[in-house]
Amino acid sequence: MTNPTVENLVIIGSGPAGYTAAIYAGRANLKPVVFEGFQAGGLPGGQLMTTTEVENFPGFPQGITGPELMDRMKAQAERWGAELYTEDVISVDLSQRPFTVRSEEREVKTNSIIIATGATAKRLGLPSEHEFWSRGISACAICDGATPIFHGAELAVIGAGDSAAEESIYLTKYGSKVNLLVRSDKMRASKAMQDRILSNPKIQVHWNTEAVDIFGNGHMDGVKIRNTKTGEESTIHAKGLFYAIGHNPNTSLFKGQLELDEVGYIVTKHGSPETSVEGVFAAGDVQDHEYRQAITAAGSGCMSAMLAERWLSVTGLIQEFHQQPETPVNELEHQPAANKTEAEQEAEFNLNATRHEGGYALRKLFHESDRLLLVKYVSPGCGPCHTLKPILNKVVDEFDGKIHFVEIDIDKDRDIAENAGVTGTPTIQVFKNKELLKEVKGVKQKSEYRQLIENSL
Repeated sequence: MTNPTVENLVIIGSGPAGYTAAIYAGRANLKPVVFEGFQAGGLPGGQLMTTTEVENFPGFPQGITGPELMDRMKAQAERWGAELYTEDVISVDLSQRPFTVRSEEREVKTNSIIIATGATAKRLGLPSEHEFWSRGISACAICDGATPIFHGAELAVIGAGDSAAEESIYLTKYGSKVNLLVRSDKMRASKAMQDRILSNPKIQVHWNTEAVDIFGNGHMDGVKIRNTKTGEESTIHAKGLFYAIGHNPNTSLFKGQLELDEVGYIVTKHGSPETSVEGVFAAGDVQDHEYRQAITAAGSGCMSAMLAERWLSVTGLIQEFHQQPETPVNELEHQPAANKTEAEQEAEFNLNATRHEGGYALRKLFHESDRLLLVKYVSPGCGPCHTLKPILNKVVDEFDGKIHFVEIDIDKDRDIAENAGVTGTPTIQVFKNKELLKEVKGVKQKSEYRQLIENSL
């Protein structure tokens, strides 16, 4: 009889590879434990959490946003019994069996592992990069492109692949002009994306161009550039600079334990997700620097789960968990809000309620409420905003009746976001007696938001 304290399978990572592995392993009655990740190596849900329209994933002829696709995969994995933890794995021990996987919150023993930790967006390391990060520089146009400071402004994107092309096209919704900086005299993007770029009147491609540094006063005003052929330096005025320059594999946990290639990607057997350690499999971008597509990542997740089940059966380590699948409410699901008149908003507004949405509610609460006021600023399609939603929802529930919570879509309520000085999403601002007490950017642990509210009450 298998020791019940040892799991069949632990999946490290999420995204299309990790979630697909969880779906297949769940359907095989393996009851997989999934560490989705939190901040290490990017967002739970992977790189698609910072992608707008995914137009090439089969089954969605009209396209689907990256965050919505990941929400659906996550809900499907949960339906089939996967145990999901939004935590970073801090160490893995592959030296003895069962393997040990640790996060800050828990330690898990497991007979097999699927690694789906993906890859992280690179930074350029420009001299002033740190000074202007989140003050003009971003690695996520989808998260930050809608912020008021970029509306009607000239913007710049660095890169030559599909991501750079997609981000440039997305930013034309907000900026007056987008400068795409390409180091060579050609792009790596697909022909379809290149055609869109070259035919878009709001995009100017700067060939043979590299960024040298950023200039500005407090917030960036532009980019110093150099012609890679002539060496001539010049400047481009831009309020925002968005990186789309490739990725590094998230494999630091496995150095010295698994065979990695010269760049750091996990080496797998040809045509198989098997790694150099028996019972350990790798799926998605952590082992793929050639295709790097959502569909190939999902396919390798499927292969990993099927091989893991086969390996557990052959070695006599499998323990099956029979279940009746139920479809849970997907708390990340985006519900589009209908536009309402001010009279309708006034009729629906309830000063005693904890949760509110939109600029009308914020103005009323700011002037009429004596409770602590928590304001969350989000933008359409923002992956980190999706990640934050269930985390913050649980904290707000703990303080029901003691605080007011308002969600502001910065694209719908641009004037409010501009007046609040919001420069990226998600952003949380805490007010008491009309005074701003604290601003928190990005996604933090539940405990940090809880502490913030307790200290402010």
